[in-house]
Amino acid sequence: MTPERLVADGTEHTLDPDSIMVERLSGGVGIALLSAILLVAVLLAAFLGPFNLLGGLALVVGWVFLTAGLLAFVLWWPVVAFRRTAYQVSEQGIRIRRGVIWRSISSVPRSRVQHTDVAQGPIERAYDLATLIIYTAGTHEASVSLSGLKHETALLIRDHLITGGESDAV
Repeated sequence: MTPERLVADGTEHTLDPDSIMVERLSGGVGIALLSAILLVAVLLAAFLGPFNLLGGLALVVGWVFLTAGLLAFVLWWPVVAFRRTAYQVSEQGIRIRRGVIWRSISSVPRSRVQHTDVAQGPIERAYDLATLIIYTAGTHEASVSLSGLKHETALLIRDHLITGGESDAV
């Protein structure tokens, strides 16, 4: 069986488990930047603002709790989102199911695929993961992306979606 046939087996697959760590690291970087900016603002307000010692201490304690809450969210949310995301590749196209609060199923027939991209950020590259971006014909939501795939799997899906079958008119 060719690798393209293996990827288009018609069964639903989950993302790579390493995608949880990639999401945690990406979120952690964002929270570190946000927290550093908020810390500077809190310290400036605590020492230069009209607060007494107790008011300044309350600002710092609020910053600590906010940062801890955001970190807890960044550790918890990727696991929840991972469990709610799956994809299925068949001869007809790709179907992506995702969403924790707002759930959606996106189906992209091969006949509507204009072109595809496989992208990797630095954290994804460290874990050999990639994001598959599918550009479709039409105007509403003309692209669909699926992150958390092994790089090799993303390339196989890309190749499957852009190569025409017997019904390809081009």
